[in-house]
Amino acid sequence: MNIRRFVLIAVPYAWLLALFFIPFFIVLKISLSDLALAIPPYSPTVKDGILNMLSAFDFENFTFLASDDLYWKAYLSSLKIALISTVLALLVGYPMAYGMARAPDEWRPTLMMLVILPFWTSFLIRVYAWVGILSNEGLLNQLLLWVGWIDAPLAIMNTTTAVYIGIVYTYLPFMILPIYAALDRLDESLIEAAEDLGCSRTTAFWLVTVPLSRNGIIAGCFLVFIPALGEFVIPSLLGGSGTLMIGKVLFEEFFNNRDWPVASAVAVVLLLILIVPITLFQRNQQRQAEADT
Repeated sequence: MNIRRFVLIAVPYAWLLALFFIPFFIVLKISLSDLALAIPPYSPTVKDGILNMLSAFDFENFTFLASDDLYWKAYLSSLKIALISTVLALLVGYPMAYGMARAPDEWRPTLMMLVILPFWTSFLIRVYAWVGILSNEGLLNQLLLWVGWIDAPLAIMNTTTAVYIGIVYTYLPFMILPIYAALDRLDESLIEAAEDLGCSRTTAFWLVTVPLSRNGIIAGCFLVFIPALGEFVIPSLLGGSGTLMIGKVLFEEFFNNRDWPVASAVAVVLLLILIVPITLFQRNQQRQAEADT
């Protein structure tokens, strides 16, 4: 019995060790290295000796991040875009989840499938589709011009607005599903009791439904905020060169500038920033599990 328990515990920890901790420590070691005109473009490496590689620690790259305003502006811009996108996803996703939870039982599987259906298509294709929709000659501008609501095409592509649209569209199911799960477990008798005590349906919604769906809201917000913070594909395709996000900066340092030590330092700091919401999300999940039991 103890061996079986040990195996069950060891498998996920071995998975984390192989796919998270070891890659993280490799990136951390590169961030503490020096830039070099070599392959790979940093030193010392394994060919310089294991002892030399493990004993050389240079914090110059982290000092450089603090001194160059490009990086902290990118972090702040990413935090702002991720936060606003999360709020927009909540405003759009909560009514959809509420409608799904209040729909007849025979309609719920169909509505659930419609929410999950976009995942059947490649993420890259779905983002590229928005290029055809939001461009100056795209479907949206053509429709608005045909209806007569605008006289000239709207400049949406290569703006922060297009990034918000792309992020909200892409991560909206991650907001809808946990909120729907929380609303689906909601006891309808509590709302009826609130109405019997004199509450209107609107008041009962804000005093009963929203507080009881708080765990779903928190889970959905974290599931949207965490990946949106490090997003690279959406700002690159929809935001253009004017959108500053840390994912784009990280890509440029790795592949354009080939400055692996600085890029690794950027990645380490980004991970440290993400640890805070990830830790909060895990604690919320643990509290929810304890409350369910």
